[in-house]
Amino acid sequence: MEVTVAVAQYPITQHSSLKAWALHVEAWIKEAVAKGAQLLVFPEYGSMELTSLLPDSQDLAEQTSAMTQWLDPFLTTFETLAKKYRVMLVAPSLPVAAEGRKVNRAYVFAPGGLAGYQDKFFMTRFEDEEWGISPGKKQLTLFEADWGSFGVQICYDVEFGIGAHYLAMAGAGLIVAPSCTEAIRGAARVHVGARARALENQAYVAVAQTVGMAEWSPAVDVNYGYAAVYAPPDVGMPEDGICAAGVPQHPCWVVATLQFGKLQEVRANGAVLNYRDHRHIAMSLLTETIGIQKVRVF
Repeated sequence: MEVTVAVAQYPITQHSSLKAWALHVEAWIKEAVAKGAQLLVFPEYGSMELTSLLPDSQDLAEQTSAMTQWLDPFLTTFETLAKKYRVMLVAPSLPVAAEGRKVNRAYVFAPGGLAGYQDKFFMTRFEDEEWGISPGKKQLTLFEADWGSFGVQICYDVEFGIGAHYLAMAGAGLIVAPSCTEAIRGAARVHVGARARALENQAYVAVAQTVGMAEWSPAVDVNYGYAAVYAPPDVGMPEDGICAAGVPQHPCWVVATLQFGKLQEVRANGAVLNYRDHRHIAMSLLTETIGIQKVRVF
């Protein structure tokens, strides 16, 4: 089983109307489909380009709250395009009102329509202190396709092992990580996290990121990033664990074909057995604790 995945290096773009935005999104999807992509991943907060439709405003809270008015056309647009091009889409995440708070949500669409969503678990300081975004309900979604299963870990979430670990134990061979970072250090943290998740779970991890400047937006004005697809560095896989990576700050799709049979071979007969051993350690922690011994040295 295999799938060709396309991860976006996506620029935050100004639009004159909802129609212009929808045509822009379709052009991007059409380009990825032309490259053979079956699963397309847009970045975290790529949706914030819709705030360019607002009257001139530099109020951050107003811009994030205003996203609610575009939720229905946003969902309709991505659902229509997923059906039209017969692909799976991880849409750019956006602030969504849920149970009296705002969460950062990534919707997933299949050729049959809306498949589900994943909310972000861990908030960055910027989201917590300035955006007013709250952690989502601690519920992971495993998306099961004919070619394999995948889960979503949004940006900061992929810097922690727990979500990807649970998804891998549930059957995920691929973790997708939509991300939005403004500096090299932020992008580096996400990519280091993604490579760690690929290593410890012996799984594929695909990162999509925003790129470039959008000075008109107080929310996503500065973006630094690049897209990449990672694998466990092992037999039959890329020696350095990099399946594909883009040139930073250049708008494009990064495309890779992932073979899930190779993952099973690595998990069963790899040079190391991170996935098996990681599972065993996790299970042992349910019945015993790790002791800490302090030794004073002179």
